Amino acid sequence: MTTTIVIQQPPPTQVVEVMNPREWSTGLFDCLNDLKTCCFAYWCFPCFACKTSKDYGEHLCLPLLDCFGWCVPPITLAMRVSLRHRYGIDGSLSDDCVLSSFCTVCVWCQMAREIEKRNAPVMIAAKTA
Repeated sequence: MTTTIVIQQPPPTQVVEVMNPREWSTGLFDCLNDLKTCCFAYWCFPCFACKTSKDYGEHLCLPLLDCFGWCVPPITLAMRVSLRHRYGIDGSLSDDCVLSSFCTVCVWCQMAREIEKRNAPVMIAAKTA
């Protein structure tokens, strides 16, 4: 007589780093740690910004209005400030203004990483004795 043993593995879980909720989860120039995002943003920035806007819950085409900004991209600035306020991240409007003006692609990459990390499903499992 043979006995069949069936072992079910638990579903894969995402490892979540404990982070300070008052800080960005990644640095502004951490693009090389996420090459997929970095390449998408670099090679097709308008598409990347629109996808990030949609992931954040805003209108898909909202970032296209940045072309009407004179010196500071208004949508990039507004999205960064909104994201900081929604997630309780420390910062200032002046920092957001400078970064949005001179590091636009890196700002959008950082926002995309933040949205992805903050919206990631978290599974908490209790170990029973």
